[in-house]
Amino acid sequence: MNKLLKDQTKEHWEYSPALESTDHIQLKEKYDLFINGKFCPSESEKYFETINPANENVIAQVAYASNTDVIKAVHSAKNSYNKYWSKLKPLERGKYIFRIARLIAERAREFAVIETLDGGKPIRESKQVDVPLAVAHFFYYAGWSDKLQFAFHGKMHKPLGVAGQIIPWNFPLLMAAWKIAPALAAGNTVVLKPAETTPLTAMKLAEVIQEADLPPGTVNIIPGDGETGKNLVQNPEINKIAFTGSTEIGKFIQSSLAGSPVKYTLELGGKAANIIFRDAPIDQSVEGIVNSIFFNQGHVCCAGSRLFIQEGIEGEIIDKLKYRMESLILGDPLDKNTDIGAINSKAQFDRIDHYVKIGQDEGGNIFQSSCSIPDKGYWFPPTLFTEVSQSHKIVQEEIFGPVLAIQTFRTPKEVIKKANNTPYGLSGGIWTDKGSKIFKISKEIQAGVVWANTFNKFDPSSPFGGYKESGIGREGGLQGLLPYVNLD
Repeated sequence: MNKLLKDQTKEHWEYSPALESTDHIQLKEKYDLFINGKFCPSESEKYFETINPANENVIAQVAYASNTDVIKAVHSAKNSYNKYWSKLKPLERGKYIFRIARLIAERAREFAVIETLDGGKPIRESKQVDVPLAVAHFFYYAGWSDKLQFAFHGKMHKPLGVAGQIIPWNFPLLMAAWKIAPALAAGNTVVLKPAETTPLTAMKLAEVIQEADLPPGTVNIIPGDGETGKNLVQNPEINKIAFTGSTEIGKFIQSSLAGSPVKYTLELGGKAANIIFRDAPIDQSVEGIVNSIFFNQGHVCCAGSRLFIQEGIEGEIIDKLKYRMESLILGDPLDKNTDIGAINSKAQFDRIDHYVKIGQDEGGNIFQSSCSIPDKGYWFPPTLFTEVSQSHKIVQEEIFGPVLAIQTFRTPKEVIKKANNTPYGLSGGIWTDKGSKIFKISKEIQAGVVWANTFNKFDPSSPFGGYKESGIGREGGLQGLLPYVNLD
């Protein structure tokens, strides 16, 4: 056994618990729909439970939006668009969006804790990534509100009307900001459907929107399940659909809107390739791989779930990856020491477990971190597979969990062919000390975003989106405004 792996048996540093306080947060036992600037019960009077995935405790009851509620929310948004929001001066719209950004920033700790309680991600990630990026997106698009005449090369622009927006559970607050901010900046009104397993930060955002005193109906938030989303997509008064989620549902949305005047952007699944060349900074590469697939439990659509290592360094890379996996701390997401939080839901846990069993059945060589698993909650240890090929399901299909599939390659030409041999095309990563190699490889990788010597870095001024079955259109940056306007 390699000496590095033998060292794994040595005792790692033990950290005393450093739990984030929950005393400062305010959570209701029951949340209603947010329509026309007010919280109101659903017409069906149905509620569903949102669960803390770390301990399976019920956090709150949340109203379920029926089709009647969807119709009411869309009508409210259309009324606000016609009477208020589209008639406001762009500078005034920007002031409202700035106000939302400031209010979220003032309540950043509360938003971070609720995001962690509802979604299971480590508090460190919620505090350092999710909330700051959400604030940054609102600030960024607030600045564009009164400058749209410079955004489209002198073309006349008009808002679309009502934007229906459907967001996933992996970055609830960030995805809400990602979609709401450009829609409002361009002059549209919004009906947002958060994921049924993580609705709480969206409901807290509704409180912020109410406090910011936006005209009633400018933003409506209606929790629910897939049926709610389907009703929103098929509502005849919707002018734009923005969806982030699975490729399967994205295809349904695309077929539902085919032939209609409704614009849409789809940010779908991914199976990102991380490529490590022999001349790469080894330790930096290993840390980047760990960050891209394990720190966030693989719950990022652009997670680097496929790793290609150039022959000659695969042994060193794999040994260091295994060693690093053994040092990761899995535990209470509210503990600031925690690296690996809980899986968002039982359904998602079962999906990950199913794919891992398939990987083993297909002959993959599995290694899992030996971290202890809590008795309650949904937990999955960091996992990697070697001895897999392009035909393996765990190489081809999105798992959306902390599972890494490793292959080797000899030449750049070979790894480009392997990296592109997937129906997805969302993101990728290249690790090398040669700038010329970065430019050459990145131009040939079929992905919307390619990082060099880093991974999962986001900025509100940078566009994000995919090719092939990873989606249509871009969100973020100047390009993120284009889907929310008509140009003459």
